[in-house]
Amino acid sequence: MWNPIVPLRGIFYDLGFFAKTLKGVGFFIRHSQASFKILIMQILFTFVHALGITTLLALAIGAAVNIIGVPFLTMLNQQQLMYTLLIVIITRELGPLLIAFIVIARSATAIATEIAGMVISHEVEAYISVGVNPIEHLAVPRFLGVTISLVLLNVYFSIFGLAGSYIVAQLFSSTSMEYYFTSLLQYLTIQDILMSIIKSIAFGAIISIVAIIKGFSVERATTEVPVAGLKAVSSAFALCIVVNVLLSALYYVVL
Repeated sequence: MWNPIVPLRGIFYDLGFFAKTLKGVGFFIRHSQASFKILIMQILFTFVHALGITTLLALAIGAAVNIIGVPFLTMLNQQQLMYTLLIVIITRELGPLLIAFIVIARSATAIATEIAGMVISHEVEAYISVGVNPIEHLAVPRFLGVTISLVLLNVYFSIFGLAGSYIVAQLFSSTSMEYYFTSLLQYLTIQDILMSIIKSIAFGAIISIVAIIKGFSVERATTEVPVAGLKAVSSAFALCIVVNVLLSALYYVVL
C-alpha cells in the first residue's frame, strides 16, 4: 500500500539539506581555506573542461536557428524577428537548459559517485570523528562550484551561440557585423538576461544538491555507488525540466 508520508519525508529532508548547505556557505567563505581547493577543482572540472563541448553545441544551435529561421521569416517578410528568436532560444530558453544537461551528464554523476565512494570507505565518518562538518567541507564547495560554473557556461554559451549565428547569417545575407550585434542588443532586454541567470543559478543548485544527497544516501554495499550516480542524473534531469517550465511560465505571466 502506498504511503504518502514517505515521499513527503524525502522532500522535507532534501529541503533541510539544502537549507543546511546554504547556511554553510557563509562559514565556508569565512573559514574554510582547506576546502577552497575543492571549490577550485570543481570549477575546473565543471566549467573549464566543459568549454569544448559547450562551444561546439553553441555554434551548432546558433547555426541551426539561422538556417531554419532566416528562409522562413524571409517568406513572411519578418526578418527582424530573427533577433528576437535568437535571444529567446539561445539566451533565455534553450541555452540554460542545454547547459544544465551537459553539467548533469558530466558533474552530477561524478559528484554522486565520488561522495558515495567516500561514504562506503568510511571517509565521511573519519571527517566527523575529527570534528570536520562534512556538509561544510564536502557539500558546500561542490554546491558553489557547480552553480558558479553553470552561470559562467551559460554566459559563454550565449556569446558563442549568437556569434555562431552571425557567421551562418553571412551565407544568407551581407549583414554587417555592426548592424547584426546592434540589432541583437536592441532586442535583448534586462528581463531576458535576468531570467537566463536565474535559471542558471536554479539549475546549478538543483544539480549539485541532488548529486550530493544521492551520494550521501548510500549505505554499505559498493554496488550502491553507480546506482547513486544514475539516480542523481535522472532526478536532476526531471527537476531541471520542471523548474525550467515553471520559471518560463512565471516569466510570461509577470511580463
